[in-house]
Amino acid sequence: MSPPRRRTLWIVTQVYVPDPASLGQHMHDAAKELARRGFDVRVTTSARGYDDPSVRYPAKESRDGVTIRRLPLSSFGKRSIPIRVLGALAFLTQATVRGLFTRDLGAILVSTSPPMGSLAALVVGALRRAPVTYWCMDVNPDQAIALGKVGAGSLPARLFDRLNRAILGRARKVVAMDRFMGERLEAKRPLGDRLEVVPPWPHEDALAAADGTAFRRAHGLEGKFVVMYSGNHSPAHPLDTILAAARRLRDRDDVRFVFVGGGVAKEEVDAEVAAGAPNVLSLPYQPLETLGESLSAADVHLVSFGEAMVGIVHPCKAYGAMTVGRPLLLVGPAGCPVAELIDRHDVGWRVDHGDVDGAAALVTWLADGDRAELAARGERAREAIRTALSKDALCGRFGEIVEEASG
Repeated sequence: MSPPRRRTLWIVTQVYVPDPASLGQHMHDAAKELARRGFDVRVTTSARGYDDPSVRYPAKESRDGVTIRRLPLSSFGKRSIPIRVLGALAFLTQATVRGLFTRDLGAILVSTSPPMGSLAALVVGALRRAPVTYWCMDVNPDQAIALGKVGAGSLPARLFDRLNRAILGRARKVVAMDRFMGERLEAKRPLGDRLEVVPPWPHEDALAAADGTAFRRAHGLEGKFVVMYSGNHSPAHPLDTILAAARRLRDRDDVRFVFVGGGVAKEEVDAEVAAGAPNVLSLPYQPLETLGESLSAADVHLVSFGEAMVGIVHPCKAYGAMTVGRPLLLVGPAGCPVAELIDRHDVGWRVDHGDVDGAAALVTWLADGDRAELAARGERAREAIRTALSKDALCGRFGEIVEEASG
């Protein structure tokens, strides 16, 4: 007698490993966990890089029991909103067709990348009668409105908001990154017990024990106090306050501001370097296998959180820093998830956007102060990851939610 056929879980995401963007890493962790739970996991994603569309990935691949199919002509870069929309529409058209013909479809998991990915889930879910789990990693058009890219009353914003309400109404489960995001989603459409809050887990298995020595040596950082920003440089999270503080401290040869990663706002950092800033270093994304080494090279990790972004986005970079035992320096409002994280676990410091004097004074105090305090807060950060915020706990909880949504 042949064994029962496994139910297929179809995942729609424009970003997936080996792309270095954090969203793709988290999606693969979830896919691997759900494959472990017995689903036949099929991922539909883009064949091109998220930040750099010139990077191409294999059309077909299997990783950790997950079947991956990558679609051509599905990303044209992030140079402008029309370019991004064009790529998203090309991706969604192909993904929807693939979803409609996926064999034994039992459930759907969709995230907010691309932002209109929920449209494919709505169409396929309705026609195939498959339950949907909606993993909300950011909220649009709210983000575009907050950044001034579209008007709140514009036709695109109203259509997008209608799409949001549709997926929020259709989804069996909605997963938000923090309580602020949950409250924003609840205001769009009552969710009740369909709403779950699961913060993004750190990539603990990739952040092998390291002390950052090799990274420091490779980039001339030996003997320096290193303030590091690592990850996506988004205009949603302004860097002007910390860059202004770096200019104030340009005569401190023992202090370095290191910006690792990519994104639209990286241009501001590169402009500082081009202007001759002696204490600012700009580096690309680091390979996942050496990420622990680069993160460990910092004395303190910078997290910027835009005041208008509360409830709209959730910066994952804080968790990687905490995993390697480094404290946080938040530039952002007191009422945001990272501020709550710092207060709850006593793992860092905070200054407001625009407080250049405060930021420069804090970096000076940290660089000149007792390193034992840095180490103590770093160790509390590491312990928080080991317990309440571990990958096993959070990814496991996410798997339970998708299982429950799938019936």
